[in-house]
Amino acid sequence: MTIKHIIIGLAGSVLLAGSGVLLTGCTLDEFPHNAVSSDNLTEKDCELLLVGLYNIVQYKPTNNGYAAFDICGGDLIRAGASSTGSAQQLIRDLVTPDSGFISGQWDGYYTALYQVNKFLLALNEMPEGDRRDEMLGIASFFRGLLYFDLVSRWGEIPILEVPATGDVAASSEADGWAFVERNLQTAIDLAPDFTSRYEVSRQAAQALMARVKLAQGKNDEAGILAESVITSGYFSLDGFDKIFRRMDNTEEIFTFSNLTEETSVNLSGAFYYSRSSENGGSYVYMPTTEAIDMYLPEDLRREISVAQQGSNNVINKYPGGELNSDPLPIVRLGEMYLISAEASGRSQAGLDRLNDLREKRGLTALAMPADDSSYLTALLNERRLEFLGENQRWFDLVRTGRFESTLSLERKYNRFPIPSREISLNGLLTQNSYWTSAPAGQN
Repeated sequence: MTIKHIIIGLAGSVLLAGSGVLLTGCTLDEFPHNAVSSDNLTEKDCELLLVGLYNIVQYKPTNNGYAAFDICGGDLIRAGASSTGSAQQLIRDLVTPDSGFISGQWDGYYTALYQVNKFLLALNEMPEGDRRDEMLGIASFFRGLLYFDLVSRWGEIPILEVPATGDVAASSEADGWAFVERNLQTAIDLAPDFTSRYEVSRQAAQALMARVKLAQGKNDEAGILAESVITSGYFSLDGFDKIFRRMDNTEEIFTFSNLTEETSVNLSGAFYYSRSSENGGSYVYMPTTEAIDMYLPEDLRREISVAQQGSNNVINKYPGGELNSDPLPIVRLGEMYLISAEASGRSQAGLDRLNDLREKRGLTALAMPADDSSYLTALLNERRLEFLGENQRWFDLVRTGRFESTLSLERKYNRFPIPSREISLNGLLTQNSYWTSAPAGQN
């Protein structure tokens, strides 16, 4: 599905989710509306549409969307019979303008975005009030999240503030980041305070904004936001296993519940290998030996992050098996500690935040690194340990300028190419600058 050919299901209506599926991405235990008239919407109509919005933003990125940064960051390779290929070869095979790996993510994000924009328009028909403002904040969080995913991958992308089916030109990367910030600021201003990790909150918007600020090198602002979440009183570091086993904990800030009956995203199926085992799967991707070996025996993250099934190495954060989906953490407190540590630079305050996290994960404190580069290396190593399998590694390397030297790949792989099909259908869209400027023979 392309930007130009996204079709709304019922003329003059807001379409969000398929009928006949109970969605529990937030606390409403009701069936969402499949479609309702955009005229004279009641608060209950919007509440039911909001349930559908949680669902569609959750599952449209697909498995590849949630694994892309681990694959392109070199920590996942092909599993099974094709596992002899290198991480670099897998990246070259998957990251092309004609690849379904790329177009599937693009289509998924823009399909979800279309529905978010329809919901935001629908809110204009709802009577003004506190709950309307909260729903505006929640929807703005989703739009900010979707655009973070788009800008971090492609850089130059079409910005759609309203539903659109015509040709749309790409905006600059700077304009894309500004749009992300504008939406997240609305979410910070209007979303409700934290009550459940499965519901969008003001604190979740602050946490995601901290990530966005860090991505742009706005470290002072990123640090302030991260500290505001750390000291908010809602969260504290907790057992690492609880985050990935549907257990109550104080670390998760916002997580998609991703229940089996409402989703097609099943990372466990892609990471586990035996259909006859309790945690069966198709075993598409496996962690590299280097990624496994970076965990010390005493690291409390090790058994949750990686494991073996027989002689096969697997990512272990999503243990549901082939027939059961697992929660998808979007922002959590461990990231805020690491953002604060990075934003503070090589300082005692930064090192203290880094060591606070390491202590909770069972590791000894690090001494002050000798220089700024060594300090950043220590932080990136810690992020790699903390977030293996959580879609962070590639962009960590890209945003710090270390991608090419770490993986020995060409500059163009610092961005994803815009799908060829999208360019052919959208007369105003051209390939992004990273791929058009690649030397001859590298496209």
